[in-house]
Amino acid sequence: MRHNKKFNHLGRKAGHRKAMLANMASSLILHKRIETTEAKAKALRVYVEPLITKSKDDTTHSRRTVFSYLKDKIAVAELFRAVAPKIAARPGGYTRILKLGFRAGDAADMAMIELVDFNEAALAASGKGGAKKATTRRSRAKKTAAPAAVAEAQTPTVAETPIPVAETPAEPATEEATPQEATPQD
Repeated sequence: MRHNKKFNHLGRKAGHRKAMLANMASSLILHKRIETTEAKAKALRVYVEPLITKSKDDTTHSRRTVFSYLKDKIAVAELFRAVAPKIAARPGGYTRILKLGFRAGDAADMAMIELVDFNEAALAASGKGGAKKATTRRSRAKKTAAPAAVAEAQTPTVAETPIPVAETPAEPATEEATPQEATPQD
């Protein structure tokens, strides 16, 4: 029975499960996408997304906390240097799970889990990665403007009128003058 058990144990003891998720999270951070079973991908998403959220705050404490989960200093460095700046504006949902079908050997449901902001093909398709496509706004623009609005637009306002600036005469360049003795005036 699985009464009140909140997460998938993946058929492993706690130590094996933690080690496996740490290795998979490190691989995901280093390679940006991995293929695994669907159940492991869903468990990995729950494991890695809080670590990515913690990487937004680049402090020694958050680095040590993430290292205690990942146990790989290269993956921690990659997470804080490359991944965190790219996902800084995203409020959550850093991973995407794509179903791939069934594995040939045992017909297990396979899936690919990837970091969302590192898939160049999806970014290019959505228009976020490259230049924006020009759009036209046909039904929203008014064809004619009211005559009062046109007359008002043609008269310059106080902020638009140029303010004359008085020019100051340029001072002539002077050479280093030696102090002259003061002459007494009678």
